[in-house]
Amino acid sequence: MTSSQLIGKVYLVGAGPGDVGLLTVRAKTLLEWADVVLYDTLISPAILNLINPEAEKIHVGKRRGNHTLSQGEICRLLIDLAQRHAVIVRLKGGDPFVFGRGGEECLALVEAGITVEVVPGVTSGVAAPAYAHIPLTHRDFSSSVVFVTGHEAAGRYQPRVNWSALATAVDTIVIYMGLHHLGEIVPQLLAGGRSPQTPLAFIESGTTPQQRVVVTTLERAIATYDEAQIQTPALIVIGEVIHLRSQLMGGLHQI
Repeated sequence: MTSSQLIGKVYLVGAGPGDVGLLTVRAKTLLEWADVVLYDTLISPAILNLINPEAEKIHVGKRRGNHTLSQGEICRLLIDLAQRHAVIVRLKGGDPFVFGRGGEECLALVEAGITVEVVPGVTSGVAAPAYAHIPLTHRDFSSSVVFVTGHEAAGRYQPRVNWSALATAVDTIVIYMGLHHLGEIVPQLLAGGRSPQTPLAFIESGTTPQQRVVVTTLERAIATYDEAQIQTPALIVIGEVIHLRSQLMGGLHQI
């Protein structure tokens, strides 16, 4: 076999939202057998400890304003590694195909002729509210839910998220990566007709021992963000289902 032949298989693996107990059995098995693992910044130490001790570990995480590698560089690295290793794991927080750029990486690999397997992970948009005792749907409060990224809410000529239209289109809104653009998101939701008194919850470091939940209203969201000094990573949930939190906390395990 020549060096130009692609011999490896890349696994896009979801690491879940943080709690090692939410890692899938398939993901754990692949980490134990991997030759090389490329992992994101927010992967918990407990999950990283499951990686084959003989495997090469490469940190390729991104934080706001600090990217270890660009997305293009990550894709090129995966392609290169597939020519030298049999089992390559690209370990991504949450689910690879939910705001994790897994689709971009998968497409680049497929176009390069590399076999890819996607291993789903529990996404924070589902797990963090559950750990915070917030059901995203409930027959009396919410029959619809939307998952949306706040990362592109500002600085685009034509933002992809129409917040004004979204304001009353669904009952529950779950926003990933929305903290830094809260000043643009909240006014548009209010302008779109969402009630100022709609409950809003910030869920910081969801599913981890550091989880913190701060509940406020849509009209108070920006002020609460400043007063409570909400830190990333944090999820934002908006909707009447948040009213159920106080009732559910009495009978459920609390983080």
